[in-house]
Amino acid sequence: MSADPYTTAVPSLRQRRRAVATQEIVEAAERYIAEHGPHALSLRGVARNLGMTVQGLYHYFPNRDALLTMLITKAYRDLADAVTAAVDTAADESAEVRFMAATEGYRRWAITHVERFQLLYGAPLRHYAAPHDGPTTQALRRMCEIFQHEMFDGFTTAQLAAADTRGLSPALEAHLEPLFPHGPETLPPPATALLLGAWGHLHGMVVLEVFGHTSFIGEHQAEIFRMAMRALLEDIHRRIPAQPEEAPATPA
Repeated sequence: MSADPYTTAVPSLRQRRRAVATQEIVEAAERYIAEHGPHALSLRGVARNLGMTVQGLYHYFPNRDALLTMLITKAYRDLADAVTAAVDTAADESAEVRFMAATEGYRRWAITHVERFQLLYGAPLRHYAAPHDGPTTQALRRMCEIFQHEMFDGFTTAQLAAADTRGLSPALEAHLEPLFPHGPETLPPPATALLLGAWGHLHGMVVLEVFGHTSFIGEHQAEIFRMAMRALLEDIHRRIPAQPEEAPATPA
């Protein structure tokens, strides 16, 4: 007789304790980054704040890179969750309103969690290299897919394939082809180029604010951001051709 799948799926006491300890370490590392900045992160400092030895911490994270990968993946996930929650608040609205909500959610998380945002997008951390196509890459893809859905909602694959991108080179088209899913197919290269350009524009605006480069605008930064995002979406939609109307049926 086979074992009850619900029984066998229950984590052991040891696994549960390890999960709790791992979470405590990650939370302590996030607090350390919030206080000292991402570049100051050290296993010794995190261990000291937890009242444990570095050797004890190694039982959960074998090196600094492993802890950094966990922190970066979690930050991407939390950012994506914030964007998703913002979109959900506008679930009954138009795609344009949902896109604006997504951009607001992105900006709000970044300016609320400055140090964690800098961990993702600040100066590269010395001697750290994210695993190729690992959890950090997958988390970033999720972020792009959220914006992709709201940006291109209501457009067909044929429309997106005909978007005006001022002529992509064959080499770039081939590279962009498999990057993002689009229903049962992949997102056409012209749409992928528009998506990446839009993300760079959105992200650049947020980075300028997070790093204090637009502080001279003061309390009007949010309004400038919204204006830029509306203009961005309007430009993208202008580049996508309208759906051709069906020709009337010919009388028999």
